[in-house]
Amino acid sequence: MADGAQARGDGALDVAHFLQGLKFTRFHAWILILSSLVTFFDGLDFSLIAYTLPYIRDEMGLDEAAMGNVSAAAFIGQMIGSLLGSYIADVIGRRPVILVCTVLSAVLTFVTGFAQTPETLMILRLLGGLTIGGLLAPAWSLNVEAMPLAMRATSVTIVMLGFSAGASAAGPITNFVAPSLGWHYVFFVCGGLTLALACLLQFTLPESARWMVAKGKPKEKLLPMLARYDRARDFGGYSSFHLSDERTGAKSESFFGKMPELFRGWLAYITPLIWLAYFCSSFAIYLKASFGVLFLEQLGLSVPNATWIGSIGGILGAIAGVGLLAFTEKRGPAWITLAPILGIPFLLLVGFGIVLDGWLFIPVIFIGTIMVGAGHAAVISITTIYYPSAVRATGGGWASFMAKFAAVAAPLLGARWFLGSEAKVLDGYLASALCLAGIVICILALAQFAKRLKEDTKPTASDAAQQAPA
Repeated sequence: MADGAQARGDGALDVAHFLQGLKFTRFHAWILILSSLVTFFDGLDFSLIAYTLPYIRDEMGLDEAAMGNVSAAAFIGQMIGSLLGSYIADVIGRRPVILVCTVLSAVLTFVTGFAQTPETLMILRLLGGLTIGGLLAPAWSLNVEAMPLAMRATSVTIVMLGFSAGASAAGPITNFVAPSLGWHYVFFVCGGLTLALACLLQFTLPESARWMVAKGKPKEKLLPMLARYDRARDFGGYSSFHLSDERTGAKSESFFGKMPELFRGWLAYITPLIWLAYFCSSFAIYLKASFGVLFLEQLGLSVPNATWIGSIGGILGAIAGVGLLAFTEKRGPAWITLAPILGIPFLLLVGFGIVLDGWLFIPVIFIGTIMVGAGHAAVISITTIYYPSAVRATGGGWASFMAKFAAVAAPLLGARWFLGSEAKVLDGYLASALCLAGIVICILALAQFAKRLKEDTKPTASDAAQQAPA
């Protein structure tokens, strides 16, 4: 478009082309930092129950079934919250949902420290799960929609690295606080820290520019957000805005009206495969999150040592997931299978009891934990990147909802099938290996359909004619 056209204000800006063509800037880094802090405290608050459970068990006298119910309560809350939060984020925006959920998560975590009975604990963890589930898909969507094209999947993994780092930090915090002050103070400390973050977000968290375009927000609100990506560019000459890579965006604002958009074209194959892969990955990761410490205690380790292994292995797994995404961004989602393929033999070595009595036990457990975490981080990275902006959070929310079936099943079935004896614990490791095999099958199939979807969503010649000026 010529400068004269800009001056007249009759230009059209393809916001998708503009955002995807940018270099990574300080504003992008700020969005990633804020989102990672959100998920860090999200993971911290959510994972406290896994590391405080041995102390709660001893104080409240919980049996295996009661421990399973306490762990499952938070996952049920996440399952419901993932749908509600993601839907609301597609209607009113990513920013308000993240803000509200962070505040509520802080309050509920703090109040959990006052729990005196298993019933109260289950109710509070259920409500806490609602807020945690509600903000994850909006946080993913905010980053996918803001980042340059080469950083979209990696940004989600970095954001979830925050979740994994928070989940891992829950172990050391519990080790430092619980033995001297009691498990109640672990929740007090973490709830207070999350509330401090919520105050920071009120003044610093941006909204998604792509979402604003998809929702037809007025120019006066959109231009200041676009200017934050490129301070040197003059956007005053543009009068209309569009997304050339989202020609089939959802129009319905109803909860169920958005569902058909998740199954349009090749998404009819991609969406179920995402759900199934995320289900398998979630079962493995949440079985570890719920009972990893108890599993290792049953196999002969002390609770503090088991806690350190779970924490360090979890954070290294998340970091490995970020490294894995470097291949995925350039070579396709099939590379996600690298982590589960490497993890399967290590889980089988434990599950079949081959390394229990030798010096290899700790290294094998450690590497298996890392590979489970790396695979999960990589699977999460693809839950939203294939959907239009108008339903992106909804797509991520439904994927998270399906995953939470596994997250609920893991502690409930795990308490009944995989706790109580060494033989049952070994069966738990075999079940995790089976889940990793399921991830491999789903991702390899998804990679084929993703190639076809990419071809179908390439901008047409008419789209290219409407691109913004250089």
